[in-house]
Amino acid sequence: MDTLEAMSVFVRVVERGSFSAVARELGTTQPTISKQISALEQRLGGRLIARSTRQLSLTDEGQRYYQQCRDILAAIDNAEHSFQTGREAVAGPLRVASSVSFGRLQLAPRLRGFLQVHPQVSVDLQLSDQNVDLLSEGVDVAIRIGELKDSNLIARQIGLTRRLTVASPAYLAQHPGPQTPEELAQHNCLLFTLLKQFDTWSFDDGRYSVQVRGNVHSNNSEAIREMVLSGLGISLSPSWLYREDIDAGQVVQILPNYTPSSLPIYAVFPANRRQSARVRAFVDFLAEAFAQDPDLRSNS
Repeated sequence: MDTLEAMSVFVRVVERGSFSAVARELGTTQPTISKQISALEQRLGGRLIARSTRQLSLTDEGQRYYQQCRDILAAIDNAEHSFQTGREAVAGPLRVASSVSFGRLQLAPRLRGFLQVHPQVSVDLQLSDQNVDLLSEGVDVAIRIGELKDSNLIARQIGLTRRLTVASPAYLAQHPGPQTPEELAQHNCLLFTLLKQFDTWSFDDGRYSVQVRGNVHSNNSEAIREMVLSGLGISLSPSWLYREDIDAGQVVQILPNYTPSSLPIYAVFPANRRQSARVRAFVDFLAEAFAQDPDLRSNS
């Protein structure tokens, strides 16, 4: 038995919470993974995982061993990386997580450019409007917008989402547009619930902060866009979501003299996993691409 390989498989089983998920990840079978864990337990002389029909849970010894294995594997990985710095190929699978709207509209169109430069990389783009657990889902890097809630992640800011306050001409025909941020409290505001303070809209670096309300909330920004287009209410949303609508006259920017607070764009990584050459190349590519986009770059 290759002890290091068995330790690596054990760590992945703990992180994924499933023998079959690790088997798919490694291109083998569930019985093969189970046999590796059993062989490791036999070598150690005790149970690592308490198996049941519904879930896997670590024994006390297994929990301690998992932490030690993770530290050992990270040390080996770092040692190899230190030796190979500058020589590691940008190649292999890359699993990226993002919100649905940002992934569809901002990441997916840029993948062709990245893969033209790095054709040996294969990208698995996972889109969800809920923050997935990077370790259990095997995610190499996630792109997140706004304040980060998980302090156990390593983050690098790669851009800035500028926002606009918008409404449709149909809505403004029935409800005269607000002239100051305070007047938003009198309007039907469509609220994006994934932000921590989704019902408080701030302008001019916090000089104006308004408690807003509305009859529809959503965790998807494209759904809110459709509501805005239908004339349902006012939205504070990313500028990149409405550029074409504004140019076509389907949406109007309101409160143009007041600047909504922007939201940072982060690339986040699991704290205990070394960033591979393909991850670094992808994040660098996005940072450079966003720097060329007036809706996403960090500096005006």
